[in-house]
Amino acid sequence: MKLSMASLALLCASMGRSGMAFTRTPTLRRALAATTSSQRLPFSTNTNADSTSTTLRRRRARPSNASLKEILPTIPGYFDGALKSTTEDQTDTTASTSSAVTEDAKPLFPNAGKNIFDLPPRMRFAPSPTGSLHVGGARTALYNWLVAKKGQLDFEKDSEGGFVLRVEDTDVARSTKESEDSVLADLSWLGLTWDEGPDTPLGKYGPYRQSERSTIYSKFAQTLIAEKKAYPCFCTKEELEEMKAKMEAADIPPRYDGTWRDADPELVAQKIAAGDPYTVRFKVPAGARVVIDDAVRGTVAWDAEATVGDFILLRSTGVPVYNFCVAVDDASMGITTVIRAEEHLTNTLRQGLILDALGAPRPRYAHCSLILGEDKQKLSKRHGATSCNQFRLDGFLPDAMINYLALLGWNDGTNNEIFARNELIDAFDIGRIVKSPSVFDMDKLKWVNSQHLKKMDVEEILDLVEEQLNFMD
Repeated sequence: MKLSMASLALLCASMGRSGMAFTRTPTLRRALAATTSSQRLPFSTNTNADSTSTTLRRRRARPSNASLKEILPTIPGYFDGALKSTTEDQTDTTASTSSAVTEDAKPLFPNAGKNIFDLPPRMRFAPSPTGSLHVGGARTALYNWLVAKKGQLDFEKDSEGGFVLRVEDTDVARSTKESEDSVLADLSWLGLTWDEGPDTPLGKYGPYRQSERSTIYSKFAQTLIAEKKAYPCFCTKEELEEMKAKMEAADIPPRYDGTWRDADPELVAQKIAAGDPYTVRFKVPAGARVVIDDAVRGTVAWDAEATVGDFILLRSTGVPVYNFCVAVDDASMGITTVIRAEEHLTNTLRQGLILDALGAPRPRYAHCSLILGEDKQKLSKRHGATSCNQFRLDGFLPDAMINYLALLGWNDGTNNEIFARNELIDAFDIGRIVKSPSVFDMDKLKWVNSQHLKKMDVEEILDLVEEQLNFMD
């Protein structure tokens, strides 16, 4: 009798308008403690009882274990990647940016010479392990995951499509293993399982931590130097600061002035032989333009020469910079589409220049608007809970979080606001991502949570309440 009373009380509580996690009254705590509890399942990531969900989550076969790290050193002079002075976006018709694709280049750039719209989607989520997974990052992961899962249903089971998890940990000062573990745990709680990632280091396109791909980045950098598309720069920190001060005093936007751009090769060789520290800079071609057809924002163009100076690819410590790593990884892992936040839009200029110089195909881009707090400012800790782990501790359902995050910048063209996971996979379309910023509404999240709770069996709710009470102890 105690079990049924507790179940009824919990069910009634879960159906309240707030839908906030689970009731925590002493009465219910005692009622739950009084029941005989068998071994229960952990927090479910799939509250949809539809038997088709198992089919929707099928996993494709693992690719072969030949990794880029093994392949790359065996391919001399892999590609003649001459950069055109004007580089229009070519994802409309073909993923290749050069007509000189050789057979040896294909293992390095899987999408070379192919129309990415004909390929099974290979999507990626690339978190930096410098903190917890927050709402914005979770939405980015979700959108990429939905496209990948839908693609796996539309293409053959053994296709190369899938959801890739890549850890961008080149910020050695801030990256920690604890943060990486936290992010992976949050993705697992949300049910955003990956097909390739740091736990599959021998995957075909691994390794999947940037800190483990230094040989790959170094090889590409040396190739660019050999092709005169990059060069060693021996400027000291003091010289660069003086250069910046002079430009600011003259009301000129500060940028590198090209001191070592066309330096005497003999002098460069002497300084390298002497062990002088140097960075590797990208040589921005005269008159270069980068144009993309963004899936969310339409045509976006940059005058590269007027926007950026010769930027760094490798620091003097040998550590590659963010944009170089991202460009190399997206091309060499065969990523077809990159969905990310609009704050990365300006990074696309440098990444596009690098990809074109390497003769590598560009992925399709989709830059989503930011998520704002109710004060219309960028969502941050001052607005309350923003990390996925905090929502988990507060008792929100994973499927409710997935449902609500999907609505922060997307809709299916109807008035429907409640989606099961398999329904989201079927309905999601990049073309329906909106340009305008979305406002995070906690009351709306609570309502979505309550709607998902109403669809659950009493025993399922009891399992979740028990786990919630364990969080509090």
